[in-house]
Amino acid sequence: MRLRQWSRDVRLGFRFAFAGGREGWIRTLLTAVGVGLGVAVLLLTTAIPNALAERDERGNARSDMGFNRTEPERGDATVLVDTVDTTFRDKDIRGRALQPEGPRAPLPPGLEEFPGPDEMVVSPALKRLLESDEAELLRERLPQRITGTIDESGLVGSAELAFYRGGEGLGDRLDDGVIRLDRFGDPMVSTERMDPVLLLLILVVVVVLLMPVGVFIATAVRFGGERRDRRLAALRLVGSDSRMTRRVAAGEAMAGALLGLVLGTGFFLLGRQWAGSVEVFDVSVFPSYLTPSPLLALLVAVAVPAAAVLVTQFALRGVVIEPLGVVRTARPARRRLWWRLLLPLAGLAMLYPMVGNGRDGGEFNQYLVTGGVLFLLVGVTALLPWIVEAVVARLGSGAVSWQLAVRRLQLSSGTAARMVNGIAVAVAGAIALQMLFAGVDDDYTGSTGKDLTRAQMQVGVPEGMSLDATRARFEATRGVTTVYGFSEGYVGDRADTPERMASVTVGDCASLRELAALPSCEEGDAFVVRGAEYDTDTPAMVKQGRTLYFSPSSEDEPSHPVAWPVPRDLKEARSIPDPAGMRRGGILLTRSALPRAAVASVPGQLYLRLDESVPDARDYVRNTAAAIDPSVEPMTWVSTEENNRFSAIRTGLFVGAAAVLALIGVSLLVSQLEQLRERRKLLSSLVAFGTRRSTLALSVLWQTAVPIALGLALACAVGLTLGAVLLRMAAASVRVDWASVLAMTGVGAGVVLVVTVLSLPPLLRLVRPDGLRTE
Repeated sequence: MRLRQWSRDVRLGFRFAFAGGREGWIRTLLTAVGVGLGVAVLLLTTAIPNALAERDERGNARSDMGFNRTEPERGDATVLVDTVDTTFRDKDIRGRALQPEGPRAPLPPGLEEFPGPDEMVVSPALKRLLESDEAELLRERLPQRITGTIDESGLVGSAELAFYRGGEGLGDRLDDGVIRLDRFGDPMVSTERMDPVLLLLILVVVVVLLMPVGVFIATAVRFGGERRDRRLAALRLVGSDSRMTRRVAAGEAMAGALLGLVLGTGFFLLGRQWAGSVEVFDVSVFPSYLTPSPLLALLVAVAVPAAAVLVTQFALRGVVIEPLGVVRTARPARRRLWWRLLLPLAGLAMLYPMVGNGRDGGEFNQYLVTGGVLFLLVGVTALLPWIVEAVVARLGSGAVSWQLAVRRLQLSSGTAARMVNGIAVAVAGAIALQMLFAGVDDDYTGSTGKDLTRAQMQVGVPEGMSLDATRARFEATRGVTTVYGFSEGYVGDRADTPERMASVTVGDCASLRELAALPSCEEGDAFVVRGAEYDTDTPAMVKQGRTLYFSPSSEDEPSHPVAWPVPRDLKEARSIPDPAGMRRGGILLTRSALPRAAVASVPGQLYLRLDESVPDARDYVRNTAAAIDPSVEPMTWVSTEENNRFSAIRTGLFVGAAAVLALIGVSLLVSQLEQLRERRKLLSSLVAFGTRRSTLALSVLWQTAVPIALGLALACAVGLTLGAVLLRMAAASVRVDWASVLAMTGVGAGVVLVVTVLSLPPLLRLVRPDGLRTE
């Protein structure tokens, strides 16, 4: 009997939601849209692990790395592969040259047949780029005829730039980057242990990104709460008791949540399709990648309606619904502080045992990390209503707009706090993460030592090309101002199996002065370098009358060392940092001091200084290199290098933060519109009595600005505390990047400002005097 009564009350709540007149379905629609947006983000989040796994699986399936396998013998089922990657502006392009050695040669995933020598098969994104007006320089580098596109199975993302082209004569370069394969795919997928600090970063990123979504959903199910309570009061008037009204309210909330699940699924499907056409921070996916885990999707489907019911019941705990009205207009009881403080304290207590673990202290407990961060961020949502209530109760007189805003906040401080809870949680989490990233950045980002003021690119001289001829081609390239050319090799103290080795650098005097401080330099001079890094063999080897031997340029070449007697007039030079940031040692030779027979033993390297004012200067250099030898790809120098996993986590944070900020902005706008709709008659009454519209607009701005200022202040305090604890857990020194803290706070304030501006046009429409009309 009781179950049947409960079922009937819940069904009545469903009827109120969908058949309760205009007010009822507008409230249900607002709730459903809010919940739907949150559900879409949750479904997207549950799909991310599958998307990352798909990208890795596609990458492994097409892998042609030879160091994880034994090179097969030539046969009718082998193929030669040469890596011909390139870069266009700031976009990396994956390239492979293929030469089948028999009719059963394996095809890489995504190809139906091998391209011919002057043909290439490209990814759809690269095809669009090559056909665009801006790709003239790239077309010069990739002049082959396009005969097809790579299928989705051969790409890791929809926006990936990749190509396969036909190769010729690759067998002559098997020892120079070309490999032979009998299948594609990496047989030894890495199972490297995850760095504990990186795992900590991932856990915190997930909690920080999902927590605002949960706050938003909890806020969405309370849209239109005041009107709902007045309808429940009408139920009391016709004979229902308080328990029945709560069950009806639960049914109404569940109806909005279930409709939200339907809309959320639709939003997710639309977003999934849209995600296949965009690239965010150089990451793209195919729509098929974004398939949520069935178990996690089921968890979302169960958790959202359950949370809607729980939040509704929690909201009604302090409301007395009587037959003649809702006892909420009286002064509410003051909020208690003690239990609100317990939440962040519990979070700190869960994180404290892991302080000092660092990278070498073992794994961080995933449950304690997740729970600790969650409790700290939930503490923001618990403390903010108390802070808003305590502050607005003490606000005094001022302009009319200020008084209107303050009085409204004093009457409904809880509603104002709920509106900004999401942005406060997001900012607190972002500040903590920014501190953690900044604190461990030095461990995962290192300086390359390269002096970008002296050179910005480096390119190897192809085998069989003279250094001078290659250098002349680059000196004639647009955007290149200076070219330093060196030939680099080694000499040993024996012709066979030397015990000591010394580096040899050959170049003209101008180039050698980039490596060492020379006393004087003329063609034919030779120098021994002092003061180098990690050079202990040279002083013992370089003695007058001794003969040294040039080593062959490749270990696979027949050993025919070239003898070189140490000259009597060998000069001394002092090592200085070279363009790559190293202090070279060994021996420096001018061109004529190098034995002619040893030229092949010292391959050349060119270092290029560019005119940064020339647009696409680097692409002009790449085109010159491709014209000399298509397999040569110049190296672009950078000042720092970042760990790939650390960079991937940071990229994931940026992508997720962008989505969460967009969601928060939409949630604030919906909340603001819902508040304005509920106060339409009051605002219209003020206008009818002569209140200026500008005054009302300013009052709306103050009503948003005061809670958001308090929320951001609390977010800064909690974010700094959480960030400091996380840094201590990672065994890193605690330091605050105030510029980042201000930036995070400014972004949060900016979102609120945009939402306020967008809500002004609906406000001006709602405050017309005809808003007093009723039926």
